[in-house]
Amino acid sequence: MAGADLLFRPVHELAALVRDGEVSARELLEVSLERIDALDGAVNAFVDVDAEGARSAAGAIGPGDPRPFAGVPVAIKNNRPVEGLPLTFGARFAGDFTAPHDHNVTRRLRAAGFVIVGTTALPEWGILPVSEAVRLGPTRNPWDLGLTPGGSSGGSAAAVAAGMVPVAHGNDGGGSLRIPAACCGLVGLKPQRGRISPAPEIGEQFLVTDGVLTRTVAETAALLDLLAGPELGDASWAPPPTEPFAVQAARGPDLARPLRIALTTTSPLPDTDLDPACARAVSDAAALLESLGHEVVEDDPPWDQPGLLHLFTAAFGPAVATQIAVLASVAGREPTAEDMEPLSWEIWQAAKGLDCVSAQLAIFQLQGLARAVVTWCDRYDAVLTPALAEAPLPIGTLSAHPDEPMRDFARSGRFTPYTAISNVSGSPAVSLPLYEHARAQGAVGVPLGVQLIGRPAGEGPLLALAAQLEAAHPWAARRPALAG
Repeated sequence: MAGADLLFRPVHELAALVRDGEVSARELLEVSLERIDALDGAVNAFVDVDAEGARSAAGAIGPGDPRPFAGVPVAIKNNRPVEGLPLTFGARFAGDFTAPHDHNVTRRLRAAGFVIVGTTALPEWGILPVSEAVRLGPTRNPWDLGLTPGGSSGGSAAAVAAGMVPVAHGNDGGGSLRIPAACCGLVGLKPQRGRISPAPEIGEQFLVTDGVLTRTVAETAALLDLLAGPELGDASWAPPPTEPFAVQAARGPDLARPLRIALTTTSPLPDTDLDPACARAVSDAAALLESLGHEVVEDDPPWDQPGLLHLFTAAFGPAVATQIAVLASVAGREPTAEDMEPLSWEIWQAAKGLDCVSAQLAIFQLQGLARAVVTWCDRYDAVLTPALAEAPLPIGTLSAHPDEPMRDFARSGRFTPYTAISNVSGSPAVSLPLYEHARAQGAVGVPLGVQLIGRPAGEGPLLALAAQLEAAHPWAARRPALAG
């Protein structure tokens, strides 16, 4: 079995190979480590590779292991603890801090038999939708090394797209799973708020939820079943599904009743220029949905609100600042401007200067907007939008204004205006790599995604629809030339 092809197999197939003794967990891991060694110098997806720990874990797995994903390599985004490994958040201020415990997601992946090969890159504190932290250097898109793989889960997306691991963890506070999925030709689901516990550190998060980056809808659904569910001490959680997400995805939508799907290219942020290719992808996706028997209706959502970026920043900034404050308590000192990139420092200073009434007012106003958006969406089974407003940006695009870093933050919003609204509403949303950006003659095309937004706690029906689209217009066999 060719090693170059092995890690492009779905995770349930890899687990079956290990379980049946056709491939050992150690052999599978060595393929992953060899590909990381061969490709990561160009891509820079990994922060740390724990070859010794991974070999120990793989060596303990033999044929017949009953765990569902025993022996399958996986990577964890370096903003969630992996016990014994450096936890950097992509930030210089984190220094050599080592995680003293596993995050809930890390623990659940280990318990299912996954072998953690290492941790992946992100922008400093996960702020930007590109992965170019000063501490780590730029992570590059395997489809075109001059382009970003997106962010903030860019290292994980690049690692999966290049075939270094078959699946990787990420999280999403404004599109950080869906953006890199769209850039790298992967499936990126932001689950319902409260679906995956943020334990053990905190009880709930308003904007951020964890998830995975995969090549297929079936893998995303199976891993959501694995990671979903509350932990003791959670302040809130999503209602459990009526049946496993994997079952719903495999069955597809109920063909006896055509779905009613809204189509919109209206941006939640002003001054957004939508790339004609991104608009065409939405139009093509709508035609595909209609060919499958669904009704597609153009409509304008109530999310084009003045001041939305300011409100989102007033909620997002304190969330980022809390991470910094936790590391400051560990370090025993306050950060200085020299400890941070200019944008991080600007957000830290702004969050510290925000009084509690203003911060709570921003959350109050965002929750009001969320209710209006969810009420509008409830008229439809799903909402179709662009995943991004542009093709993946060239490396360095969002570091053009070190003296005015908020200009880069605003510029990032024009690149990714369609994703953060689902973090505000809490509803599930998925990016699907249905198409490719046409490029100059002779140049390799890069992925082009569309986004589907589901009803609250409706990951099952959303994944069923996504699986139907995947079956009609498959994408999993595509791979960048670098992944060879």
